[in-house]
Amino acid sequence: MDFSLPQAYLTGLLVLLSGAAVVVARQLLRVRRDEAALARLEAQGRDSEPSVADLYELGSVQLRKRLYSQATETLKRAAKRSAEEPTEAQALIENALGFALAAQNNYNAAIRHYRSALRAKPDYPVALNNLAFALEKQQKEDEARSTYEK
Repeated sequence: MDFSLPQAYLTGLLVLLSGAAVVVARQLLRVRRDEAALARLEAQGRDSEPSVADLYELGSVQLRKRLYSQATETLKRAAKRSAEEPTEAQALIENALGFALAAQNNYNAAIRHYRSALRAKPDYPVALNNLAFALEKQQKEDEARSTYEK
């Protein structure tokens, strides 16, 4: 079977458009899932006192939607109530709180929360990377470099 130039062009265009449609559909599903989770968790929080896990999930959804100030408040509530949680959960909450603060250019507070996450779980690579980035933003290049190396 011999392809002519127009057939090859149309086939390539069809493949390209199909790929773009898949990417757009995945993003649309992700946004719809986040919207549904946000609505469910906010309603659940109004009806009763949410658990630490629910607060963390709500904060994570708010972060994905770039609602940084709301995520900060939600994650602060989760952090205050996380004393009974496993250290891995505490590290996740503290790291997410640091990320929310860093997204608002509050790097000093973000660094405190990243370090708190690392106290809870010293080998947490995401918190190490986030801490190094925040240190870099604070013009602490030597400390940032050593943290990146860890």
